[in-house]
Parts: sequence; structure tokens; C-alpha cells
Amino acid sequence: MYPNLYYAFKDLFGLDLPFFKLFQTFGFFVAIAFLAAAYVLSSELKRKEQLGLLHGVQEKITVGKPVGMTEILLHAVLGFVLGYKILGVALNWAEASQDFQSFILSTRGSWQGGIVLGIVFGFFKYRSAKKQQLPKQEVRTIMVMPHQRVPDFTVQAAVAGLIGAKIFHNLENWGDFVQDPIGALTSFSGLTFYGGLIVAAVVIIRYARSKQINIFHLVDSSGPALMLAYGIGRMGCHFSGDGDWGIYNSSYVTDATGKVTQVDPAKFQEVVKGSEQFFTRQYASLEHIPHAPFVKPGALSFLPDWFFAYGYPHNVINEGVQMAGCTGKYCSVLPVAVYPTALYEIIACLILFFILWSIRKKITVPGVIFGIYLMMNGVERFFVEKIRVNTKYDIFGFHPTQAEIISTLLVIGGAVLIWYSRKVFNAAKTRS
Repeated sequence: MYPNLYYAFKDLFGLDLPFFKLFQTFGFFVAIAFLAAAYVLSSELKRKEQLGLLHGVQEKITVGKPVGMTEILLHAVLGFVLGYKILGVALNWAEASQDFQSFILSTRGSWQGGIVLGIVFGFFKYRSAKKQQLPKQEVRTIMVMPHQRVPDFTVQAAVAGLIGAKIFHNLENWGDFVQDPIGALTSFSGLTFYGGLIVAAVVIIRYARSKQINIFHLVDSSGPALMLAYGIGRMGCHFSGDGDWGIYNSSYVTDATGKVTQVDPAKFQEVVKGSEQFFTRQYASLEHIPHAPFVKPGALSFLPDWFFAYGYPHNVINEGVQMAGCTGKYCSVLPVAVYPTALYEIIACLILFFILWSIRKKITVPGVIFGIYLMMNGVERFFVEKIRVNTKYDIFGFHPTQAEIISTLLVIGGAVLIWYSRKVFNAAKTRS
């Protein structure tokens, strides 16, 4: 596993570049996911604009305004924060490189760096605004197309998605939140995709309505983008080893180097007892360990063992037991291999993205593509939950997980949306 890009470059290319310790693998893939989704969404919105399905709106802007002190101060504050942390990292490299996340979230830094960069940012903002200032400010009317609002959609989705993901994760793990609320809120781990999707959807739809963008065409355009983003985001989960994995595959165990080995049930119990201290920290007793045996079928012998069971060596959350001969921060490996569910979701979601992308031009009823996306996403997540570790609820004798509940609602919601979209479309055709 690659907790940050330093480990990836060292393992893949043999390059020892400590600077890359600053870039977390999970965050890197999340950034790529947002960029990829923005590109796909923008491309699809442009296509619909060319077909005359989406239209721009006129907005008035004021140009040539005098320099505003508020803007200068905001840029100066941004420069101060960046300088405070950047020079702080440089001056405390040995400490910061070991735990970059903790250092960034702390109050440590360099006042000199903050003041200097704050002055630089403030000056350049003043100079830029001064060049654009006119003797008399003017009000101009411009046409803004939906695809030009993709940066706004991206920023809003990032902020609202992070908040929603945190809220739903802490609701699902209320006991952990109560024990350490500050740590739960500031940690970069512990994010629930559906929480982010729901909150981001509400914020973006409200914004789109205010800009007179057709909601059905907008959500249709976002369906493939969301599926692609989810698949890429899961790469961050898998390659960093963020704990978003499945239950234990009791047909395989891992050794102290992370190598996966097939074993019989007796050996599995022996390894569990040998790592009793690790397991009892998470489960009330050794009998309550979630596991299911599954040996690689002969028909799939061409696939590596880690496709069915993986120990996530060097995982970013330091879950597991100490690895032999390893020193440093990330030296843990799971004693019993788990199902790499994030890997399964990567494959499934990329396939589903290509299906959505291939049928988007063939389906002309607005809203149907997004309904198909909802159903695909719900079905995919519902079944992967069967081998994932999650908090379960007790509802009238049933014990579903949060994701199973939401994924079921997504399938139902997708079916209803398809039915409703077709009904509205056919009614419009009849009237015309």
C-alpha cells in the first residue's frame, strides 16, 4: 500500500523522494476524481447546449471597479496561511514529513513566512485590481452557459460533499464520534460516499435552479461523471488502505511481510488466537469476527490471490500487526486477509461508467440516464455491502447497514425517476 506518494514512487520507480511524503494517496485520487468528473460533466453539458437542450442566462457584471480593501485583505490572509505553513514545513521538515496531516492541522508554522507571503499576495491583488480599474466603472451584460458553471459545481460539490460525508459517517459510528468528536471531525478518514452525494446534490440543485438550468438535463449529464468519480475515488481507498475494506476471508492469512497464503480453517483459528490482542480491540470476542471463507476458483486461477484476499501492508491507518523488518510510521499489516471490496468497486464502477457513457446519446428522455445511474449505483453498493464491515441497524428484526438502506432507496428512487420522466416526456409529446 501507498499511504502517500513517496511510497508509490519508491516502490514503482525506485525513487527516494521525501518531498512526496507531503501528498497523501487518498487525497491525490480524490483530486483526480473531481477533475475527471468536472471534465466529463463539462463535455456532456456542451453537447446538450449544442443540441439546444440547455441554454445560458444573461447576467450583469460590473467592470473597472476601484480596488477593494476587503479583497486585498482576504488575499493577504490566504498568503499568510500558506506562507506560515509552507515555511513551517520547510523549517521542521524532519517532523512534518513523518506526519504531514497532523502538522498541517496544528498551530505550528513560521510567522516570518506568513508575513512575507501575506504581503506578496496582498500586493499582487492590489496591482492586478489597479490595472483593471477604469476611470468610470461599467455594467456589462454577458451570456453564461451551463458548462461555464462547472467550476462552481465542483467547488460546491467538494465542500458540501465533505460535510455530508462527515455527517453521515459520524451518525453511522456515533459511539466513536462521542469518544473523540474533534478527532472525528478533523480526520481526513471516515467519509461516507452517500452522505456526500446527498448533501452535494441538494446544494447543487438549489444553485442550478437559481441559474435557470434544466434540472433533468443537468442530472443526466452528471450521472456518468458521478460514476467515474466514485470509481477513481475508490482507487484512493484501495491504494492507501484507508480501512474501507471487506470482512475477513478466512481461507487466507498473511505473514509478517504481507504475503497472502491459503490455509485451512484450523490454521485460520490458530492465526486469530496468535493475534488475539489485535482482534479483541475491535470485537467483543474471537467468535464475533466477521469472516467468510472463499478459495479462488480454478476457472479464475489466472487472477492473483490478492484479488480475493489482501492484507493491506503499510496501510495508512496502521491497522493490523507489526510487519517484520519495517521501521517508520506505516508498518502494519492485517494478520488475516480481507476481501478488497474497494478494488471490486473500482472495476464495477468503471464498467458502469462506460455503459452510461455509451448509451447517453441513445436515450432522449430527460431524467432517464440519471435514473439508470441511481439504480446501477444502488445495486452495485447493495451487493458489495454483503462482504463489507459496517455498522448494522435493528429495524423490525432486519439488520441492514446504512449503505444498504440508502442503496435500496436509490434503486427505488431511480425506478420512480425513470417512470416519472417518461410520463412527463410522453405527456409533453402528446400536447405538442
